[in-house]
Order: sequence, then C-alpha cells, then structure tokens
Amino acid sequence: MSLMDLTALEIGAKIKNKEISAVEAATESLNAIKANEPKVNAFVTVLDEDEVLANAKEVQAKIEDGSLNSPLAGVPVAIKDNMCTEGILTTCSSKILYNFNPTFSSDAVLRLEDAGAVMVGKANMDEFAMGSTTETSYFGPTKNPWDLERVPGGSSGGSCAAVAAKEVPFALGSDTGGSIRQPASFCGVTGIKPTYGTVSRYGLIAYGSSLDQIGPVAKTVSDCATILEAIAGHDPKDSTSIKREEYDFTSALVDDVKGLKIGVPKSYYGEGLDSEVKEQVMKLASELEKKGAVIEEFDLDLVDYAIPAYYVIACAEASSNLERFDGVKYGYRTDEYEGLHNMYKKSRSEGFGAEVKRRIMLGSFVLSSGYYDAYYLKALRTKALIKKAFDEAFDKYDMILAPAAPSVAPKLGDSLSDPIKMYLGDIYTISVNLAGLPGVTVPAGITSSGLPVGAQLIGNVFEEKKLIRAAYSFEQTRDWSLPTL
Repeated sequence: MSLMDLTALEIGAKIKNKEISAVEAATESLNAIKANEPKVNAFVTVLDEDEVLANAKEVQAKIEDGSLNSPLAGVPVAIKDNMCTEGILTTCSSKILYNFNPTFSSDAVLRLEDAGAVMVGKANMDEFAMGSTTETSYFGPTKNPWDLERVPGGSSGGSCAAVAAKEVPFALGSDTGGSIRQPASFCGVTGIKPTYGTVSRYGLIAYGSSLDQIGPVAKTVSDCATILEAIAGHDPKDSTSIKREEYDFTSALVDDVKGLKIGVPKSYYGEGLDSEVKEQVMKLASELEKKGAVIEEFDLDLVDYAIPAYYVIACAEASSNLERFDGVKYGYRTDEYEGLHNMYKKSRSEGFGAEVKRRIMLGSFVLSSGYYDAYYLKALRTKALIKKAFDEAFDKYDMILAPAAPSVAPKLGDSLSDPIKMYLGDIYTISVNLAGLPGVTVPAGITSSGLPVGAQLIGNVFEEKKLIRAAYSFEQTRDWSLPTL
C-alpha cells in the first residue's frame, strides 16, 4: 500500500510516531504526481522536487525538536491556483496571469504552512473559477480519476481530482457557487464550504467577493474538519472576516445523530434529478434515520430564482474584480498595439477565455445605466428572500439534505457546448453561497455505471459542527475507496 492511499491524518500520525518522515511523504506524493499527471492533469504547477524536499526536511526538524505538533505536520497538500503563493506561479488557470508570481501568500496558505503542511503544487481549475467542469482552464482540462473521459467538476476540479487520484492526501479549494461541493461529488471525495467569513479571503484572487469562500477537500470528514480548524480564524486584512467564538471543529467528530432534525426539500428531488443520484442521496437519509435522526420533507421555495439571481450577482462582481487585469502592471500583454486603450482591449481579448468574457459582459450589462435597477438590485432583493427562506427552514430543522449535483460527472465536452445547461447544473449548490451558509459534500454511493454520487448537507450560519457530526456519523456506515489509475 502506498502512503498516498492513507488519509491526511493517518500520514500525519505516522510522521509523528516516527514510522515515516515528512521527506518520505513528500517523495511519495511527487512520485504519484509524476505517474498520474499525464492522465489526469490536476496541476498547473508542480513545485521543484528539491524545493519540496528541502521544505519537508525543515518541517521534519521542527517535528523532531517539538516545536511543531499539528496533526497535519509533514503532510503534502495541493493549493488551488487562485490562492496567492509567494514566489510561486499563481495563474487562476488563465493566459492573462500566465507569468504572475505573487509577492505574498494568502492567509489560508500561511496558516497551513504554520501547521507544517508541505505544499507540492498548484491545482488546475476553471479559468478565474468560472465554470463547473475544469474545462475552461487555459492549461487544458482536468480528467476525472474515476473515468478519464469525464470531467471532475469545477471550479475546484484540480483540487478534487488530485485527492481522488491519490496524488495528495488533501487540498484547498474555493467555493463561489458550489465549486468545492460539486467536484467533490463527481470525484468521490469530501469537501466543506464553511460559513462566509470563517476563512480569510486575503490572497484569494476574487471571482465574486460576496460569495467566495476557501475550504478543504480530503478523503474523510475527519481530515476536512482538521484542515478547516487549521485554516479558519479572524484576519484583520480581510474586511469580511468574522471573529467567531470557537473554531474547534474536530470536537464534532462524534458518531451520534440522535434527535437531529434533517429537512428534505421536495423541490430539490423533482424534475431534472437523475434517479440513481436521488437513490444514493436518500440512502444517506435512511442511514441517519436508523441512527436516530428525524427526517422530514418540507417545501423550500425560491429555488427557481436562485440561478438567475446568482449569475447576475456573481457576474456583476466578476466584471468589477477582473477589470484590474489589463496588461499594465502584471500578467499577459499583447505584443502589438496602438495606444493605451488598444493595448487594454487587445490584452484582455487575447488573455481571457470565452467563458470569462461571457461573464464579464453579462456583469457589465447588468451594472450598466438603465439596467442596474432591473437586474442587479432585483437580484440582491431575491438574495435576501432566499436567505429568509433558509432562516425559516432552520427554525424547524438542524440541517438540510440535498444532492450536490443533478447527475454524475458528464463526459468531457458535453457541458461546454451548452453554457446554460452548465449553469443549471449548479441548482443545488448556489443558494448556499447566496445565503452565506456552510455546506458539506460526502460520498453517498456509486451508480450502476461505477461513478460516485455525493450528498450535500446544508447548515445554518456558524453551524459547521452539526454538519460535521452528521457527515461523520454517516461515514461510519460505509466503506469507501478511491479508484486506482
């Protein structure tokens, strides 16, 4: 058995118990990347081997002298390529940032470094996190390790595929409208999108500032809870960062769901949901019910309005956030141009991909004079109504059970041919971001075609511990293994 078959906590325990060293763990990860990357393409950048091993040696020395005792010390990690890493290429999988080396690291990355995690590379993603398949990347699509002819989901598809391909034990992703939870479902791994403001966005290259949130991707709920504990915390450098009373997420790793009330929204299980996906998700409900949870169906209105509201708000914020990429200070600049405005136009036209341009144009349109009230303000009002609907649901229920996606992973190329169909694939995840709620995706089962299905648990703000408890409890009921490439 390879070390990469183990969970992050198992590897960390072996390092702590001196059964292996951090250098051995890093070497195994780099070897797995060398073997699998030609097939999977989960990474944009793999760090130089000497650099990784030197970092691992430093971590090992701190473990041995007792100055580092985190459960993640010495464990290899992949970072989604929209999180700044000092002196390391950070591209957002876009041509326009093909040569960008930040002068600082994001807060989440720094916290992982403080915990002793060893970064091995930057994971592939949809360009500027705009997409649901990791096919819009300038550096080519990532493939799903369960079936190399299928997508891994997106936009954190590289992070989820790297874990599923056993190249790294865990990774960081970001979630704007399901970008951790949906690819976690497609790749058969676990992912957490925390309450908005729990993890600092400092150093995260923004897509939708009011929606983005960094979170962990790993093989188990225990791993994800431990990672979330490591990266969460108030950050004065992020004005949206929240100072919470506690960040002790691992204390929720208890196999006990007695009395938990779980709501199942009828509108999430109707037309458009694959029957096998529904069957696997409801298995999770059945298992938790056997353990003492109370499962009830209820009506959650406004789901039909979530997609238009989300794409209006997200694209409006994207059009504002991406105006800074103009070829002047950093990134791609066109070779031939006449005057400043022509340089802007050609650099952006050549540097951005089709999906990014589409969303910038949509965002610019809804913010333009004459349409601002009709679209953007109306979307903000709809967002408030969606939050109110969730508030009413959480008056009755501890959490909500939903699919993470309406189907299993589609074939490569199927979604890009119809952008609207791709947008509709986010129907079960985007409301969580609009309302700033936490969500967890756990593998629920496998379809007859041999593809994984993830179930999503949605909680009220700051109630990650309830979700972790329920997800962990379900995890104890099933054996789960990832594919071998």
